[in-house]
Amino acid sequence: MACELHSDAPFEIHDSKLQMDDGLKSELQKQGIYVVKLEELYNWGRKNSVWPLSFGLACCAIEMIAASMARWDLARFGAEVFRPSPRQADLMIVAGTVTKKMAPQVVRLYNQMPEPKYVIAMGACAISGGPFKQGYNVLKGIDRYIPVDVHIPGCPPRPEALLHAFMTLQKKIDEQKLTGPNRPRHLVADAPSEFPIPQFGEHDLVPPKNPNVWKPAVVVRG
Repeated sequence: MACELHSDAPFEIHDSKLQMDDGLKSELQKQGIYVVKLEELYNWGRKNSVWPLSFGLACCAIEMIAASMARWDLARFGAEVFRPSPRQADLMIVAGTVTKKMAPQVVRLYNQMPEPKYVIAMGACAISGGPFKQGYNVLKGIDRYIPVDVHIPGCPPRPEALLHAFMTLQKKIDEQKLTGPNRPRHLVADAPSEFPIPQFGEHDLVPPKNPNVWKPAVVVRG
């Protein structure tokens, strides 16, 4: 049953949800007392401990390496621990050109990462094939096979762009719900955690895309 207390009270109840007054919360924080919801604490811990997988594909990897050095200091975001094994990482930064020869390996590494896991497509090549899009040997975007959370345009994007992508991903993690229909994939029991690894066909990868992940844009012409 919905009800509301007096406006001077530190707590207000709306639609059976308890909310604390911001002024009271601020005063408690000055005394070292923090009042948060379990969802906020859970997301805070996850967003500040994103561990990227230590691998790069092309020139964008140089910018990724630079972002972890002292000048840009990726450690400020809790993401300085680049892991050598996909089983210890929860973020894949696809940094560079994804050739069709390399695509099955990228999907295989993604499948080996534990949930919850995220993907940043760094650079024009990882997003759409870049200047090699019309070539026979380059994949037109890694999002054809695995879900991508953040895209970074550029050829190559600067380290500042990668930092912005990290902040965008952190904001996305911070807004995730633990329950309800909009909860993330790793909290849905029947949601897929692994995706089909493409095979080398006679002329192209088989399948050429994962229809459950990538769907072509519908162009409506007037």
